[in-house]
Amino acid sequence: MAVELRGVSKTFGAIRALVGVNVVFEAGRVTSIEGANGSGKSTLLGIIGTLARPTSGQVSHGDLGRTRADVRKTLGWLGHDSLCYADLSGRENIELAARLYGEDPDHAYRRASARFDLTAFAERPLRTYSRGQRQRVALARALVHGPQLLLLDEPTTGLDAKSMASLAEVVREEARGGSVVVVVTHDRAFSDAIAGARVELERGRVL
Repeated sequence: MAVELRGVSKTFGAIRALVGVNVVFEAGRVTSIEGANGSGKSTLLGIIGTLARPTSGQVSHGDLGRTRADVRKTLGWLGHDSLCYADLSGRENIELAARLYGEDPDHAYRRASARFDLTAFAERPLRTYSRGQRQRVALARALVHGPQLLLLDEPTTGLDAKSMASLAEVVREEARGGSVVVVVTHDRAFSDAIAGARVELERGRVL
């Protein structure tokens, strides 16, 4: 199982965000996407996750599905903004995600709580959480349906060393479980800790 991009380009008017990208993201391995601001990292992640369509070139998601709807059923997404509901508790955010994916909400929460150690704060509104606590809930929510494609966009922003270490271990676990894991990051130390492969972009081209 792999996600493969062949000759993928993406333009926004006169701006060329990606130019002739050829890359394979393999299951069972964490791949980091690195580069300066404006190099095309988030655009590439959006195309992998079907949130954007390439201007030209081909994207194959292999066994993950042929349609956008099929791929999105297998997709877990974690951004540098949690995108969780601030007035819901952490538990309610996780249970809501479970229902949307047809999972048992109580079982999903108990599993997430044990894995991410949420008990101490899970019943409070998310708006009262620290950055690290919000990220733990967001990651638990992204994994609630056992995704085979996990995409993370600058997941370490604002995290302390302990939270980063916990995040790294979860990311490695997902890869060991056979998922395709792709991480956009500026953090070279975090990349060193998790990545089995790197894709470096410069002005939309793979170096």
